[in-house]
Amino acid sequence: MAKSLVVSFGCNKVPHSLQHRTLYPNNCHSLPPLKPTLSLTLQNQYQNQKPLSLKYNSLTTLINRRVSSPITAALDSDVPHPLHQGSVKLRNSKSFEQWDSLTAKFSGASNIPFLLLQLPQIILNARNLLAGNKTALLAVPWLGMFTGLLGNLSLLSYFTKKREKEVIVVQTLGAVSQYVVFLQLAMAEAMPLPYFVITSVVVAAGLILNFMYYFNLLNAEIWRFWEDFITVGGLSVLPQIMWSTFVPYIPNSILPGAIAFVIAVTAVIMARMGKLSKEGVKFVGGISGWTATLLFMWMPVSQMWTNFLNPDNIRGLSAFSMLLAMMGNGLMIPRALFTRDFMWFLGSTWASLFYGYGNILCLYCFNAISREFFLAATIGLFSWIGMALWRDPIVYGYNSPLRSLKELVFGS
Repeated sequence: MAKSLVVSFGCNKVPHSLQHRTLYPNNCHSLPPLKPTLSLTLQNQYQNQKPLSLKYNSLTTLINRRVSSPITAALDSDVPHPLHQGSVKLRNSKSFEQWDSLTAKFSGASNIPFLLLQLPQIILNARNLLAGNKTALLAVPWLGMFTGLLGNLSLLSYFTKKREKEVIVVQTLGAVSQYVVFLQLAMAEAMPLPYFVITSVVVAAGLILNFMYYFNLLNAEIWRFWEDFITVGGLSVLPQIMWSTFVPYIPNSILPGAIAFVIAVTAVIMARMGKLSKEGVKFVGGISGWTATLLFMWMPVSQMWTNFLNPDNIRGLSAFSMLLAMMGNGLMIPRALFTRDFMWFLGSTWASLFYGYGNILCLYCFNAISREFFLAATIGLFSWIGMALWRDPIVYGYNSPLRSLKELVFGS
């Protein structure tokens, strides 16, 4: 039997490929220098025998230390379960790599429907501006669009930390296209100039900071401050939007937003000062991504409520716009499932089913679209979701999609 176990490990430099592939790029700033290998020396009870030594590459140990290291930032843990937790043989399989590449391309392709969704409004605003019809732009709700912009910037930061390049482009184009509308509204004096200046600063700061963080050019403290900002902003806006949906059936009040603002600021300060438990820090760290997702998830609820109160107004909805929304979110479902990102999967699936397809169903019920259009949308959406649920367990080597869904919700 061994009397003692001596362990020494370290690494002078993190491998370059690890810098961009890890899902936790900022969790090991305080780690001491490490050696290239990990060695163990077993001192045998028989003194006349040489110690037993074992050395192996410490790359795996380094990864584990990076993942499990303490979280020092209040908002540094909103990253879901680590990607690709299967065996090395599985990760190197051809089908796994192909599906990884395909799902990433699907996410990138969602740029097309989302961009087409915003372009008609931009073109219409431009025509009204050129014609001198500034009054027409007063119909565009800039306050509601600002909520969507804040959601885009929050999700941009979330996916920047995950290094999901395709979705980063989606959220960036979403923020830029909405800012173009804000610029048009400011030119038409439909948006107060001070609010436009504030919006410009927020958009510019958000895009620049995320760009610098992605390329490892940003100071960690500045990034944490930005995450604090979007957390407080998102958590303050979400309950206020939910409350405002049901006005005038409930009193018009800013109390929900004010209360949420105080709670958010208190939580962030306590987390930054180390007054929360590890679980509390993780909870605060996940707020920004979840509030952004819930903001977008609330859009179909608000639309359905409007349809219920004013069923005649549903004919004013564009079936083509609802189809684009369904397609854009649906294209992200396979990638969200493959990366085991529950928040992303829930938001994309919810938007596809309840915002895009839900409004198409309402249009069909009120005879605003043809039966063929409705059937094509129905078959296309459910076939696509079914394909994702069928393909994912195959590439992971599972026998049932229930295993994939279980990992998605509870982790492996």
